[in-house]
Amino acid sequence: MAHKHSEDCRHLLSSLSDYVDGTAGDAICDEIERHLADCENCRVVVDTLKKTVYLVQASTEEESLELPTDVRVRLFHALKLEDFLNKPQNQG
Repeated sequence: MAHKHSEDCRHLLSSLSDYVDGTAGDAICDEIERHLADCENCRVVVDTLKKTVYLVQASTEEESLELPTDVRVRLFHALKLEDFLNKPQNQG
């Protein structure tokens, strides 16, 4: 059975990085927060993404390291964000 919010979920995925980073505009933040109120799956994805960002930032604070490509690929596959693997790293 397909998730009832699947279209909304896919639409919002493109803005999750900006949302988690705090750089998304007010309108998209409001839209994401409304969606998260009704979508447990997306709440889990956002929570996991926030924790991952925190862990990566915490582990690289003392050293200026990029996330290794193989780790990035495994992370994005685990989060089912394969579409973002094709984006250059410096674009988000």
